[in-house]
Amino acid sequence: MIPTSLKGAAFLLGLALLGTAAAKPIVVGSKLDPEAQILGQMILLTLKNAGLEVTDRTTLGDTGVNRKAILAGEIDVYPEYTGNAVYLFPQAKITAKQAGNPGTIYGLARQLDSKNGITWLKPANVNNTWVIAVPQALAQRAKLSSVADLAKYLNGGGTFKIAGSPEFFNRPDTMPAFEAAYGFKLRADQKLVLAGATPPQTQQAAASGTSGVNAAMAYGTDGTLSALKLVALKDPRGAQAVYQPAPIIRTATLKANPQIEGLLNKTFAGLTQATLQGLNAKVALEGRTAQDVAREYLRSKGLIR
Repeated sequence: MIPTSLKGAAFLLGLALLGTAAAKPIVVGSKLDPEAQILGQMILLTLKNAGLEVTDRTTLGDTGVNRKAILAGEIDVYPEYTGNAVYLFPQAKITAKQAGNPGTIYGLARQLDSKNGITWLKPANVNNTWVIAVPQALAQRAKLSSVADLAKYLNGGGTFKIAGSPEFFNRPDTMPAFEAAYGFKLRADQKLVLAGATPPQTQQAAASGTSGVNAAMAYGTDGTLSALKLVALKDPRGAQAVYQPAPIIRTATLKANPQIEGLLNKTFAGLTQATLQGLNAKVALEGRTAQDVAREYLRSKGLIR
């Protein structure tokens, strides 16, 4: 029989351990591009402002790295894009029509990830989809306004070399999806593969003609496109899914801190395409840090002190 005093001590020790677990910092991750960094900092600053202890692991890596980290419990929350459901859940065989509908692709992402212990919070009303960008001079000379025009140009022997990350060239839902939808196939010498490349880097290469590059991997909300005199080619056949940014969080972390859902939903609700383009430009063109840009925005909206 255990003495009452020892039972009491054990009870108090249990409470202490529970308190330690509850006080575990919330680890915030993000991808490498300016927008991902900004959104990651918005998440981090919003949670910190609410009195939650946080650990900054933004700029962790690409989609695959962040995905592995959240599944392993190494990070608790990071900004993801609804369109990545096509890549993350290939077994679901998501159709182009489903991927092109914002509400449908969000619902699928939320449903498919729930079994993995991950909750998708509400996305921003923004579409940061993959695009192919070319210099304005090339667009005017070759009459390129869409990827359909580009396919005709390529199949006619037009000079072309595009800079992008390994993810952009290798994932089935990125460049291969453009190729399949529009009927062209790039040769190895038409690709400049840059490990860890972000859109500002690929766009700089296209704008300056680095290594013969005259096209770039880009995102729909990039703030550098107009500044570098690049044109984002339209995607009339819907080769790319809708990419709305949303915080995704380990369900266990959300259950332990249920207030997070309301906080982050409010933070993301006010974001627009024009807003993100402007914020991205402050990082990519003005050289400001993602945290400074995120803090300034959140304070201007009264979301943090």
